[in-house]
Amino acid sequence: MTTEQMTEGQSIQLDIMQIMELIPHRYPFILVDRVTDCVLGKYCKGYKNLTINEEFFCGHFPGNPVMPGVLQLEAMAQMSAGALAPLPAYKGKLFLYAGVDAVRFRRQVIPGDRFDMETEVIKRKGPLVKVHAKGSVNGQLAVEADLMFSVIDKK
Repeated sequence: MTTEQMTEGQSIQLDIMQIMELIPHRYPFILVDRVTDCVLGKYCKGYKNLTINEEFFCGHFPGNPVMPGVLQLEAMAQMSAGALAPLPAYKGKLFLYAGVDAVRFRRQVIPGDRFDMETEVIKRKGPLVKVHAKGSVNGQLAVEADLMFSVIDKK
């Protein structure tokens, strides 16, 4: 099934090639490997496998590699697009940060971890979207936040 055939309320899974159809990010900035469970317009779950080969681990921090918190938020933002980008109302659109609230970091995310993410669409009003996002490792909450997006036309 292609992303053009997807409708609101439909349950989907996405591999990396389908994810790359939906978001503009590419190496080294694509931070979602797979969408495992998604109901369009409602929620999205998936993960990013982290290896020592991730470029950001070189400098954050030498000898003690930790995934930067801002990249954890970015990964969850990219996951959020999976729940909305396939919908007709969002075709040809970009999701830009409009705000981040209630961020809490609970544990470090390090090489070898599978960063599991789940995002739930809380509100959609015109060009604004709000989601609640959680990231975890081995069932332990690592980060959660409310993410807001402004949806604009691609130029």
